[in-house]
Amino acid sequence: MAADPESTTIRRDWMTFATRHGYSYNFSWLGVPIIQHPEDVVIIQELLWNTRPDLVIETGIAHGGSLILSASILKLLGGDREVLGIDIDIRAHARSTLATHPLASAITTIEGDSIAPSVIEQVSQVCSRHERVLVILDSNHTCDHVATELSLYGQFVSVGSYLVVMDTIIRDLPAEVLNDRPWDAVNSPWTAVSNFLSADDRYVAATEINERLLATAAPGGYLRRVS
Repeated sequence: MAADPESTTIRRDWMTFATRHGYSYNFSWLGVPIIQHPEDVVIIQELLWNTRPDLVIETGIAHGGSLILSASILKLLGGDREVLGIDIDIRAHARSTLATHPLASAITTIEGDSIAPSVIEQVSQVCSRHERVLVILDSNHTCDHVATELSLYGQFVSVGSYLVVMDTIIRDLPAEVLNDRPWDAVNSPWTAVSNFLSADDRYVAATEINERLLATAAPGGYLRRVS
């Protein structure tokens, strides 16, 4: 599929349509809204099951569904595993949901800017308790912010595990569907990912993942740490 140039056109057209209609807001995981496309939900559970991380770090919490997704797979894996969610503003409804959900004991949250030194220090302390770490970046989607997250959180990912950058699809979307957000096709996560891969040989594009995805919000956004 990846070798067929039509797949790029199909993805761009579908994702433009889906973004225009708020498609990613239609779903939940174990009763909690999850603002992700189903294809990314499926591939993330696959990554978690196959890599068996002790810790999943996610920047960006929203309603909390993505944290619940990760926590549910880690729970099935067994052992002392943890999900750490970071957001600059954890809304009251999300905080309540995460505190009362049956998977609450597996989830820790930090409220603060994901790139603030004080937050990174807390993240480092949590990482010190775990050996195998997977990271998902899904907060502020401007190029500079994602680039800084890649630099900071890339150090926490264990060799052989994955660093996932969501919403690289912004590169392919027309401006009118971005709702006047501060990001655009150039000022986007994809630009940050491209620059990061060019400068950091610890990571490669995870072609074994990227080439299997079509209706994804993260084309080319699945990275694997190799050293």
